[in-house]
Amino acid sequence: MEVEEITKTLRDYIVKRYAIPASDADFTDDVHLFDYGYVDSFGAVDLVSFVQQAFDVKVSQGDLIAYAMNTINEIATFTSLRQRGEL
Repeated sequence: MEVEEITKTLRDYIVKRYAIPASDADFTDDVHLFDYGYVDSFGAVDLVSFVQQAFDVKVSQGDLIAYAMNTINEIATFTSLRQRGEL
């Protein structure tokens, strides 16, 4: 799956799941989802579950430490690399 397609799927999921209004100018693919309060610690668990199920990848605790996964673009890049077996 291409990074752009993963990015769109993630963005759509996050907007719907966390009720982010379309008028929110701060919400971009590069905004830190946790520092800006879009996703809290409980939401992080939900988001990891979604990524694993939607994209058929494993995300370990070590991955969460080793790889930056704070923005939609970072999560999409990680997911694409994992799908291709590059991580």
